[in-house]
Amino acid sequence: MGARSDIDRTPAQFISAVELIRQAVLRPEVVVDEMPAPQRIAPHAFAISGDVLVGDDELATGRFILLHDPAGNDAWGGTFRCVTFARADIDADMAADPVLPSVGWSWLTEALEAYGSGYTAGSGSVTVVRSEGFGEMEADGSDAQIEVRASWTPLTEPPTPGMDSHAAAWSNLLCAIAGLPPLAPGVIPLPRRRGVR
Repeated sequence: MGARSDIDRTPAQFISAVELIRQAVLRPEVVVDEMPAPQRIAPHAFAISGDVLVGDDELATGRFILLHDPAGNDAWGGTFRCVTFARADIDADMAADPVLPSVGWSWLTEALEAYGSGYTAGSGSVTVVRSEGFGEMEADGSDAQIEVRASWTPLTEPPTPGMDSHAAAWSNLLCAIAGLPPLAPGVIPLPRRRGVR
C-alpha cells in the first residue's frame, strides 16, 4: 500500500513534467541515466545524469534536476525549479581567458533561448579552475576545468514549450562546454541513448 499511496500523492503536473523529460530529444552525444534526486530541497524531485561521449572519450558530465513544490516557493517565483550542473576539461590556455565565465553562462542562456524554454529567476555561477603540477607531479603538467552551476524557474503555461525543452537545452549546454559545435539549424538530433555505458 505504501508505494501506491506515494503515487496517489504525486501531483499530476509533476508526473507529466517528468514524463516530458524522459521523452526529451537530447543531443545524440549525450548518454543519460536516471539518478536519485535530492529529497530535502522540495516535496517532489526528479534527476538525470548525462555524459557527453564521442567515441570512447567522455568530454563532459552533468546533472539535470527538476524540483516541484505544489504550494509554490517564494525564492523560485513558481512551483517548479530546474537545477543543473555541467563540467568539462578544457585547455589550460582557454582557462586563462578572462571572458570564459561570461561565455560559459551564455552557453546556458543561448541553449534555453534556442529551445524556446521560457524561464525567470535564473541564477548560477561559472567556475574555471587551472592546476599546475610541481615536484613529483611536474610530469602531470597542467589541466583545467570549467563548471556551470545554474538554476531557473521554468515557465509552464502554454504556449511555452514543456519541460522537455529545458532538458534538451541542458544537453546543448553539456555539448557546448565539451567543445562540440552547435547543431545546424533545422537538424533534428536522433533520439537519445539511455544507460549506454
